[in-house]
Amino acid sequence: MLNRHSMKIFTQTWRPASPSVKLNGIVAMVHGYNSESSWIFQLTAVAIAKLGFLACALDLPGHGHSQGPRGHIPTIGPVIDDCIQFFDSVRSAHGHLPAFLYGESLGGAIAMLVYFKQKSKWDGLILNGAMCGVSTKFKPPWPLEKLLPFVACITPNWRVTVTESLVDRSYKENWKKELVRRSPRAQEFEHPPASTAWEFLKVCEEIGRRCSELELPLLVLHGEEDSVCDSDSAELVYALARSEDKTLEILPGMWHQLIGEPQETVELGFGIIFSWLKDRAKRASLAYSNNY
Repeated sequence: MLNRHSMKIFTQTWRPASPSVKLNGIVAMVHGYNSESSWIFQLTAVAIAKLGFLACALDLPGHGHSQGPRGHIPTIGPVIDDCIQFFDSVRSAHGHLPAFLYGESLGGAIAMLVYFKQKSKWDGLILNGAMCGVSTKFKPPWPLEKLLPFVACITPNWRVTVTESLVDRSYKENWKKELVRRSPRAQEFEHPPASTAWEFLKVCEEIGRRCSELELPLLVLHGEEDSVCDSDSAELVYALARSEDKTLEILPGMWHQLIGEPQETVELGFGIIFSWLKDRAKRASLAYSNNY
């Protein structure tokens, strides 16, 4: 896809293997900072497609196959525009289907910002370990956090290596950490540039200010021991959301990435997500039928 800034953005879709399967809905997926739409993230997209959904995702600029400086997101606005451009193109071809947003980590924050721009277009939102706020355990130490705006202006490309490795703090099982790092397009930026780190903090502030605008069916799933994006911020988003239909699941012992957990936690967490998704798709389809 050629975006508004003439950058090539890589996109993908997944659908049930049998063309005779009736689609239950569309799931628009947004990956996290140290990820891409393929490799590990793709496993979730395939699982969602097997449930009877059309899943779609893009590589954020500077990630995976998309163009852009590696790991640089100095401003979130163009990223939101890219997501909307692609998701709208998918939805225009399947306008009769319920549509859901799904985001992991940074992708959760992006999914919320997409919703804030398109409030009437989405039938549900799933936040899996979403970046609702950055954990104090992962933020740069004082006084660097306070100086970050100035550092971002003076040396925007300097990587904040004083924080812990994002991969090390996200995936609990060591073999999964190694698998993430062995992706053919493995990101060489476990530590974000100063301008990107500063933008992430601003995004979290915006989420905190605007989460009360959430008025759609909402599932918030988060790890109790997430030391990257803490569960307190996710609980706050859940509490302030005005959604009549909202669900909060804090999984004991879970770290930042659900898919990086032992198998029993993976099955429990994704079982919650998939069950919620199928149920809300049925509800939305019934509502559409009644309206038309």
